[in-house]
Amino acid sequence: MLDVGAVTWIVTIGLIVALLAVDLVLAAARPHRVGFGEATAWSVFYVLVAIGFGVWFTLQHGGEFGTEYFAGYLIEKSLSVDNLFVFVIIMTTFAVPVEHQHKVLTFGIILALLMRAIFIAVGAALLALFSFTFLLFGLLLIYTAVQLFRHRDEDPDVEDNAVVRAARRVLPVSDEYVGGKLVARVDGRRLVTPLFIVLLAIGSVDLLFALDSIPAVFGVTEEAYIVFTANAFALLGLRALFFLVKGLLERLVYLSAGLALILAFIGVKLLLHWAHVDIDERVPEIPTPVSLAVVVVVLAVVTVASLLKSRADPSVKAHPGSLRGHRDRTGDADSDPPRG
Repeated sequence: MLDVGAVTWIVTIGLIVALLAVDLVLAAARPHRVGFGEATAWSVFYVLVAIGFGVWFTLQHGGEFGTEYFAGYLIEKSLSVDNLFVFVIIMTTFAVPVEHQHKVLTFGIILALLMRAIFIAVGAALLALFSFTFLLFGLLLIYTAVQLFRHRDEDPDVEDNAVVRAARRVLPVSDEYVGGKLVARVDGRRLVTPLFIVLLAIGSVDLLFALDSIPAVFGVTEEAYIVFTANAFALLGLRALFFLVKGLLERLVYLSAGLALILAFIGVKLLLHWAHVDIDERVPEIPTPVSLAVVVVVLAVVTVASLLKSRADPSVKAHPGSLRGHRDRTGDADSDPPRG
């Protein structure tokens, strides 16, 4: 069992908060269009920070825990790319000005970290008390994988988001972004701006992603510290990655199918672990190094196949996938989503 003291937790959280603070200050104090060079520099920086932490962690706690960290980091990083797809859709749907996208992304990352921290604490407690939680997590991931694969060529309907619909019914919303404010006085009336609605949409999406990503990373490690750090370092680079690969995202046409395969694999791994613990010790388990290899191979194949497909047919566009079919005007879910 991993032995992480209070001082290590405090230092780790302090490092993450400091990095978030830098992002938040840059977003709030100097709204600007993030160029390719700046996005590249920040992306490389965050990847190096994550790798550096992994190297230190491996040297400090051993190769087994180090492998679990890197496997968890890769899983969360791959899921975060799908998260980026949805961020792009939200930015486009609400026509967020370029100079405010930095602020929206930073806020979204902070929300994602807070929600994941809550789910990690709850998940770790449930796993410690009830081994059948592995069964529930495994079934959840397999269900998610099936739904994602079925609707892999769809985009989530942001306008149909329950939180967004409720906010628009209850709150008066201005037509303009009013300098990036959340609340502004327009013609004597106090209104929320579209940026407030965007942040609500981002927050609700973060909640859904946390429900999937936390069980997925618990599939490669039961250590709450590894789950938290893998999530944190994967999310910290999300803002820079958004500006770096925003154009490339449309070319990853098989990403949703690949993520569905990874989630299904981790779900089966959790089911086998539950059966090994609760039913029969002879039930085989999937070692973490195998999980890491599977994730790396799937991501590599998906990336290469996507780029070859988009080069052969430039008209093909990638989609983040949806966990449910879109509803038509009569309110019925589409029974036969398009396939790519």
